[in-house]
Amino acid sequence: MLDRLMPEPPLYRDAMSRYAGHVQIVTTAYEGERRGVTITAACSVSDSPAIVLACLNVSNPRNDIFRKSGHFALNALAADQVELANVFSGRDPSIPGDRFSEGDWTELVTGAPILVGALASFDCRLIEMKVMATHMILFGEVLGLAYGPEKPALIYMDRDYRTL
Repeated sequence: MLDRLMPEPPLYRDAMSRYAGHVQIVTTAYEGERRGVTITAACSVSDSPAIVLACLNVSNPRNDIFRKSGHFALNALAADQVELANVFSGRDPSIPGDRFSEGDWTELVTGAPILVGALASFDCRLIEMKVMATHMILFGEVLGLAYGPEKPALIYMDRDYRTL
């Protein structure tokens, strides 16, 4: 018989740390401000039409820019882009000010920052946002795609970066 008790948050996080996730930087821009955050909670929802989702912590008030802008981009990182993952996660506090000073950035359709050299970038129009407990879930219709070189992917598992 399964234990039906709600797990304590630390136990849940320990179990989820064993779940491998592709490391991505989700980005947006609005009224001259850019925001980028390293995430692992993102996936495809549909291929016709092309829709992706990305999850961000709702407790950070700076993440409200994703709702205001109406668009976002998912930038899938390669194994050799660990430094960028650290910069956009806040793990590397040595980068002052604008995180976008690191890496080479461009735009496609929506104006969301696209990482040049990402394995793949999905430029999306925000079609829905839901708040579920601690996170906001962004659903985006893919309006533009960019492909980088074929390289090993950057994965996060057991609280550390890995590669495939």
